[in-house]
Amino acid sequence: MLKALAEFGVFPDIVVGTSVGSINAAYLAGRPTLQGVLELERIWLDLRRDKLFPINLRSLVRFMRLRDFFLDSRALYLPYGRLEQAKIPIHIVTTDLLSGRTIVLSEGPAAAAIVASCSIPAAFCPVEIDGRFLADGGIASNTPVKTAADLGATRLVVIPTGYACGMTRPPQQVVASAIHGLNLMMCAQVVRDLEALPSITSYHVVPSLCPLDVSSIDFSQTARLIERAQLVARDWLVAGGLETYSVPNVMRPHSHGL
Repeated sequence: MLKALAEFGVFPDIVVGTSVGSINAAYLAGRPTLQGVLELERIWLDLRRDKLFPINLRSLVRFMRLRDFFLDSRALYLPYGRLEQAKIPIHIVTTDLLSGRTIVLSEGPAAAAIVASCSIPAAFCPVEIDGRFLADGGIASNTPVKTAADLGATRLVVIPTGYACGMTRPPQQVVASAIHGLNLMMCAQVVRDLEALPSITSYHVVPSLCPLDVSSIDFSQTARLIERAQLVARDWLVAGGLETYSVPNVMRPHSHGL
């Protein structure tokens, strides 16, 4: 989606990211160019599941050795160490795991903020920042459109991940099943948040892939999914997507089964 937007010269004035989207947001804020997006693509193409989600003893040992993969901003090739140093203002959304409140990080170490926002419960531990235990931003505010509006944004371009609507059975692995359920919850939340925005805030939602039958922790098809998403986003832009103010039906509950 970012590749298609960049090709059309669409770049934001501010970036708000939550959960795994905080990685994309932080990278875009540091390199807001098409070349920057292509470099971000390379990072995702190089990722493998066993780096993030250990599934056996060997990968668990490897995971423990690489568990600080996100902790060093150099591992993400970010050109800045602190959020306030980004070229575009960047705001990372996290969840206070004790109070349930949305906590927005706009200053401080970028790597710690990203790790906190990506810390999916049951898969990763929360990150302590300023005395608060922060976890996945998607718990309280997935695709944080309300946060963007609260920050003063009046026109939003929303880039959602959607969910695996084309699966014929739920994921069998515990972590995959938990993330799939979280994605379902998040999509419903996004729709509610968009429809509750004040009238002065306009929004354009890039359609997520549909049907989609790939587990969230399956990195074997990254290249194909990126190419497919770019084509969908490009068609959406050509068809006047940036003049469309509605929630795509693919974001609402649906299925492709009998």
